[in-house]
Amino acid sequence: MDVTDVFEPLQATDPAEVAGYRLAARLGAGGMGRVYLSHTEDGRAVAVKVVRPELADDPDFRRRFGREVRAARRVRGAYTAELIDADAEAATPWLATLYVPGPSLTQAVARRGPLPVPALLLLMAGMAEALEAIHAEGIVHRDLKPSNVLLAADGPRVIDFGIALAADGTSYTTTGHPIGTPSYMAPEQASGEGATAASDVFALAQTAAYAALGKPLYGDGPGVYVLYRIIHSEPDLTLLPEPLRPLFARCLAVDPAERPAPAEIVEWCRERLGAESDADGAHAVWREISGPEATVPAPAPESTPVRPDPWAAPPPAPVDRRVRRRRVALVSAVGVVSALLVLGLAWRAMGPMGGGEHRNDAGASESATPSSGARGAMAETERPSSAGKAAEAPTEPSTSPSPSPREPQAEPYAPISVDAKRSIDLADPSKELDGDSGDIRFSCESVGCELKSDTSVFMPMSGNPGTTLDECRLFLPHSKIHNLPLANQASGSEICVMNDSGDIALFVIVTKSTAIPHLAFLMGDLTVWRNAL
Repeated sequence: MDVTDVFEPLQATDPAEVAGYRLAARLGAGGMGRVYLSHTEDGRAVAVKVVRPELADDPDFRRRFGREVRAARRVRGAYTAELIDADAEAATPWLATLYVPGPSLTQAVARRGPLPVPALLLLMAGMAEALEAIHAEGIVHRDLKPSNVLLAADGPRVIDFGIALAADGTSYTTTGHPIGTPSYMAPEQASGEGATAASDVFALAQTAAYAALGKPLYGDGPGVYVLYRIIHSEPDLTLLPEPLRPLFARCLAVDPAERPAPAEIVEWCRERLGAESDADGAHAVWREISGPEATVPAPAPESTPVRPDPWAAPPPAPVDRRVRRRRVALVSAVGVVSALLVLGLAWRAMGPMGGGEHRNDAGASESATPSSGARGAMAETERPSSAGKAAEAPTEPSTSPSPSPREPQAEPYAPISVDAKRSIDLADPSKELDGDSGDIRFSCESVGCELKSDTSVFMPMSGNPGTTLDECRLFLPHSKIHNLPLANQASGSEICVMNDSGDIALFVIVTKSTAIPHLAFLMGDLTVWRNAL
């Protein structure tokens, strides 16, 4: 394997050292941060993941990150990448795992195509054994997919277990916001009911199906449609190798209780491998698909000048920390007041309907196409064209039908704010309501700030901007989210809302201020469609 396929040179913006680990090369980047190659003092190669600055600034993330790291330290399995070091309290949080010299499953399939049955059995048994070790420590992976499975010479390695929850400020699995890549979610995740160990088993089967087909079992396309197919349709198992279909059928059961435990998967696969499970034949197939090991760059020399970490500053002394907190609080408060003054002047200049006119045509009845952006979590860019049984759900028409004259009209309200003392009533968003009533309420009383409601459900819409009424309609009837944490929402985030009367709204965040709980608020554009179901 060519070194340039795996390792990239450090850039000028990269730190030369993280917590004593001298960095030798870039390994890539993910949703949580950048990943680098380094070495321990005794020369073992490690992957050092450095958290993104915006996550590092979130105290809720730090608590989750610390909790998940403590749990991950206890995981010891032959098919996992061991966590060897981490610091959730550092100015820039980081963690280090043993480096696995091998391609990801995504890379291996792209390079040589679908895997043969013996390799698939080894893959599924290895992933299942990894899940056994992970679940034994009370961890649910939540984001098992081909890019999180590395192919070492002696078997697969499952990485990033549990960290997905820490990296997600909404704690998707408890709030209903779907986590991970749409093509590898379980139905209960896609519909917002949360993830369990059985959800990981569903993802294991989807990951193995990708290895068998070279493409996702439920097809490609905008995430909102992939999620819909997962929720409402059954996969076409005839696409998969016949000997493996009984196992896939059990793992992909809609009811989580009907899915096998990882230990059952291990036993099933080993029975099919039979005597070859420890023989040269099966492992020769595995070595062929994992490819030659990459030559790992040597440790960075000690004489390498240490550049300052562009993402972090040394932690201040205790007395300076108190002064800094007071300064941050003062600056934040001034920023909040300034933002409110500017937005107030803009409001007066635009009039009550200003700033929201760009959503007037959003009420048209049209199905989303790839140009309107994928919904749900971001899909992997490496995946080829679509496959799998088409759902009996909405398809992606090449032309948009003419809007029905009975289609509800969009009513824009911008800007509109919500805080602890003011809620939003979809029946009359311009009406001033106290914070304890209304369809959309705001609270910073629990861990972090959140939107909540007794009369409405929420559905965050990730991906490109431009959520339509039809897309909100697609998911809101299945949503059970009444409390939506805001740590992972930012300026530009789009949230669909539906109340008990069938009114649907789209709230697009313009300003989010949650650093000071007693001054926290959200301000954004609101579009409402009456009786939209």
